[in-house]
Amino acid sequence: MKYEAILFDLDGTLLNTLEDLKDSCNAALEACGYAPRTLDEVRRFVGNGVGLLIRRALPEGVGEEEWARCLALFKAHYQNNLDNKTRPYPGIEQALDALLARGYRIGVVSNKFDAAVKALCAHHFPRIQVAVGEREGVRKKPAPDSALAAAQALGVQPASTLYVGDSEVDIQTARNAGMDCLSVDWGFRPEAVLREAGATRIIHSPGALLDAIEK
Repeated sequence: MKYEAILFDLDGTLLNTLEDLKDSCNAALEACGYAPRTLDEVRRFVGNGVGLLIRRALPEGVGEEEWARCLALFKAHYQNNLDNKTRPYPGIEQALDALLARGYRIGVVSNKFDAAVKALCAHHFPRIQVAVGEREGVRKKPAPDSALAAAQALGVQPASTLYVGDSEVDIQTARNAGMDCLSVDWGFRPEAVLREAGATRIIHSPGALLDAIEK
């Protein structure tokens, strides 16, 4: 096997979290007196962590104090509502089972805050061996820190690790970490955006994952 480990992004790759993110985003916005955002707007805002999600969702010119207040409201709401509508994409669980059966080590690397990443993975994917989210002292993707930390925890080198994700952030993360990248277009970014960001391999369904990894 060329790869010993496969690292996955979470939101838009393994889990469709968009509805719950939108609901918590809008709960925070409305509590602060701002208009809610549509599902398509939230889709465009995600990918760089919840801090930037809220910054993008707020009107232009909002100050740091108001941003921090809205972010705190989002986190408090999301912590209690992160799994209301969130579900694995169809075929993902079977794809992960196939990878584990073939002996691959599996990890998740996300810009979602660490407690949420660990809770969602424990619920939906209990066989995943490492789950790393945003936490203090570790730079977010596309910095390589979290991907490299996950590879180290799995006991593998970057050169023998494949990174799988649905966004331009994931492509940059893999490049910065010295890992190969496989992009997926069933998540939060269409194929055209992935191509423009430099994607070299794109798959269109979880059922294609094992073949793409072993080619």
